[in-house]
Amino acid sequence: MSQTIFVTGATGYVAKHLIFQLLEKGYAVRGSVRSMDSEGALKSDLIAAGIPEQTVTEKLSCVELDLGHDMGWDTALTGVDALMHTASPFPLDVPKDEETLIRPAVDGTLRALKAAQNAGVNRVILTSSTVAIVSYPQKPGGAAFDETDWADTKTSAAYPKSKTLAERAAWDFVANEAPEIALTTVNPGLVLGQPIGQRYGASLAVVERALSGKDPMVPNVGFPCVDVRDVAASHIAALEHPESAGERFASCGGYLEFSELAAILKAQYPDRKIATRVAPNLMMRILALFDPTIRGIVPALGQRAEVSGAKAQAQLGIQFRNVSDSLLETAAFLQKQDRI
Repeated sequence: MSQTIFVTGATGYVAKHLIFQLLEKGYAVRGSVRSMDSEGALKSDLIAAGIPEQTVTEKLSCVELDLGHDMGWDTALTGVDALMHTASPFPLDVPKDEETLIRPAVDGTLRALKAAQNAGVNRVILTSSTVAIVSYPQKPGGAAFDETDWADTKTSAAYPKSKTLAERAAWDFVANEAPEIALTTVNPGLVLGQPIGQRYGASLAVVERALSGKDPMVPNVGFPCVDVRDVAASHIAALEHPESAGERFASCGGYLEFSELAAILKAQYPDRKIATRVAPNLMMRILALFDPTIRGIVPALGQRAEVSGAKAQAQLGIQFRNVSDSLLETAAFLQKQDRI
C-alpha cells in the first residue's frame, strides 16, 4: 500500500508540480484547497499534464481547509504518512501593515504542524525560501549564502520577514513541543519554469514585468533561481532520505542579475521593448516611494546574494536544471497565455 502525502495549498504553482511528481512515483496525495470548487480544475490540469486519469481519480483527493482557522485540520491529516506544507501568502506589493503578511504565514505554519502532531504525523517537509537565508549587506567578496545562514528580521522587508519567522517558528515548535516530528525545510530561490495549468499566482511576476516593457531600466538586483520541477523533486528527495530530518536545504540552480535575466529575454524576443540598462540605485529608491512593487527590493539594491545549492546536490542527489532554460520556458508560457 502506497504512502499518503498531505500537500497544503494544492492548487499552488509549486504544489501542483509536487503533486504531479508524487503521483508519478506512486504516492497517494491528499491536498488542501480553499474551496472544493477548485478540485475539478486541479485534477483536469494534472491529467492534461500527463498523469493518467485513473491515477488522478484513485490517488488524489482534496479537502477544504483554511490556514486561518482550526476547523477540519486534525481530521484532514488523520491517516496520512507525511505533511508537505507549501501554502504561504506571496504578495506582489509591500503591505502597509507587515503583520497582515507575517501573522498568516507564522500562524498557518504552526496550525499545520499542530494538526500533524495531533494526527500522529511525524514527518513534515516545509517549503521555506532563500529569503529566509539571505541577509544584507552581502557576504565579503560576494560569497554564497548557505543553509547555516539566516535572514536578519530586523532589516528584512515584510515578505522575507514572514518566511523567516514562519520557518523559525516551525523549528522552535518541533524543538520545544513536538520532538517526535522529523522536520526538513526546502528553501527555494526565485522559482521559474512552466506552470501546470493556467493559474500560477505571483511567482512569475518578475518575468512578466520584464517582458511587459513597462520599465525603461532594470534594478541593480539579482536572484538565486531554481526550476519549479527541481523544487518539487527536492521535497520528495527529502522525504525519501530519512537522514534529511532536522536539516535545511537550499533549492537553487543558479543566480541571475536582473540585467542578465532581461538580456536573455531580449535575445529571445528582440522585437519586444525589454529594458536591459541598469537603473541607478538612487533612482530606484525614489521610485519605490511611489511604486509598492519596487519597495520590497530596496534592501537588495547593489547587493549580490547568491545561495549555494551544493548541499541538496550532495545529500539529496538533486541535479539542478539550467535556470536560463527555465526562464525561457517561463517566458514562452506567458506569451502563449497572452500575459505579455
